[in-house]
Amino acid sequence: MEEPNSRDRWMVSYADFITLLFAFFVVLFASIHRNGYSVPEISEAIHRGFLNPDRPVPSAAIPRTPPFPAPAGSAGVGSTVDPSRAASSSADQLHLKLEGAISAELQNGEVSIATNPDGLVISLKEIGFFPSGEANLEPGAAEKIEEIARVLSPYGFHIRVEGHSDDRPIHNAQFHSNWELSTARAMEVLMLLIHHSNLDPSRLSVAGYGPYRPIARNTTAAGRRLNRRVDLVVVTRTAAPQPPGAIPPVPTT
Repeated sequence: MEEPNSRDRWMVSYADFITLLFAFFVVLFASIHRNGYSVPEISEAIHRGFLNPDRPVPSAAIPRTPPFPAPAGSAGVGSTVDPSRAASSSADQLHLKLEGAISAELQNGEVSIATNPDGLVISLKEIGFFPSGEANLEPGAAEKIEEIARVLSPYGFHIRVEGHSDDRPIHNAQFHSNWELSTARAMEVLMLLIHHSNLDPSRLSVAGYGPYRPIARNTTAAGRRLNRRVDLVVVTRTAAPQPPGAIPPVPTT
């Protein structure tokens, strides 16, 4: 029996080679589209490799898989977190918690919460915290301030304690000016925060402004009452202080 003709056996190996070459270029094509490299760059690298196989291909021509982008909202490696947005979110949470913790003081007008370019302002009114013309706290005032400090403590914001007064001159045995009175009241609150709360002293500062940063007009008794206060300025965002603007009218009710 005659053996079959073996002259065409080379076609089997050739077909295998073509199949592998086709698979290689399919994978290469998919890799180009995934990694963002252009066909001419890959083609040039392969061409140089075939012409001079002993010469290494420049590293710039070798496709590299770029790092996968982090999922949206992720705080892992490669993600970008906007600090101002994070601080704003924390400030909103803080505002809500304060409203729940000192709801009685907010309702009876002893405390108010507002915002300014620096962040959150918690105003402690004289009526609920200090006797007229004095810097010693009223009975029960310390507990209210400690409750505010308890809410502030976990957030780690910088807090500026500001003393303010109305513009009526003061001259008694203890204080010779509104500067002294406003600063002494701010210091009284600051010392309470340092010694009776978990607030970090390195994040606290104090200032006394006397009558020079009013929030209401000093022409009425209601306006003067609003100006006699100690503000806890919770610095939640970086911004230049606003220039003094028009003072809003004092509500009649």
